[in-house]
Amino acid sequence: MKRLSLLCAALTVAFAGQALAEEVVVYSARNEQLIKPLFDAYKKETGVDVKFITDKEGPLMQRLKSEGNNTPADILLTVDAGNLWQASHEGLLKPVKSAALEANVPAHLRDPKGEWFGLSIRARTIFYNTSRVKPQELSSYEDLATAKWKGRLCLRTSKKVYNQSLVAMLMAEHGEAKAEQIVKGWVGNLATDVFPDDTKMLEAIGAGQCDVGIANTYYYGRLMEKNPKLPIGIFWANQKGSGTHVNISGAGVTRYAKNEKGAVRLLEWLSSDKAQNLYADSNMEFPVNPKVKSDPKVAAWGDFKHNYINVAKAGELQAAAVKLMDRAGYR
Repeated sequence: MKRLSLLCAALTVAFAGQALAEEVVVYSARNEQLIKPLFDAYKKETGVDVKFITDKEGPLMQRLKSEGNNTPADILLTVDAGNLWQASHEGLLKPVKSAALEANVPAHLRDPKGEWFGLSIRARTIFYNTSRVKPQELSSYEDLATAKWKGRLCLRTSKKVYNQSLVAMLMAEHGEAKAEQIVKGWVGNLATDVFPDDTKMLEAIGAGQCDVGIANTYYYGRLMEKNPKLPIGIFWANQKGSGTHVNISGAGVTRYAKNEKGAVRLLEWLSSDKAQNLYADSNMEFPVNPKVKSDPKVAAWGDFKHNYINVAKAGELQAAAVKLMDRAGYR
């Protein structure tokens, strides 16, 4: 009887350990409505429970630092390669080796050290007022710094990481001096003060307050769904050169993950054919997995050539980009 009791106790402990292993904890800077359907689908398919906490990327990274090896988080999920690079740089993530992730995520959209992986693509490109600008007048980010756009350009504030990453990528491509010249040209061409977000900037283009601007494509998609009659068009920048600037939302396994294997399996699933449309379509983004087609609404914007500089440069050069924008008077 005693032996049976001991056996039952051992089995209870074993099953408890197995149940614990079948839970993944995610710290997410993406909104709950974008990620909960994904995690619900993952649980339905695998039986694994995904617990998540949502907040801005800054507080989440600070939380990981404060918790150290006591953190419950297995995954950090956020937007912009600059943020993911920062998390890696601060020692909050660990390298993982996964043939599935390497197959599903193109090399320029993941960390060369394997500490984070893109899960969706967002393009930051040019938008224009279709009543005031012809597409053939447009060409590149660099061209928006020329005299023909004097008093015609709108921009979002430089305080947002999206613009910091764009400028960092310009630095990676052109060098610091040329990138600063471009940004100074943008500032000199502004039609009005910078905007707090992409949506307000796009609305200003639609209202004729300015003729052109730079924004993430999903803001355009959301706005045009609400008001399809707005005279705003999308133009893929730099198609005759290096290609349109792309960035990512993505994730990495935390340095002190308690369920590293489960975390990797979840990332593999999020990058898979099954999950990619669910992940990208919820925010009008592009799938990171090249085998997966975009949502028809997103595909309607047309195909475009990406800039293939590794997006890690957005983080590596971010601090220098912020200083550059400050010197150029870009607020």
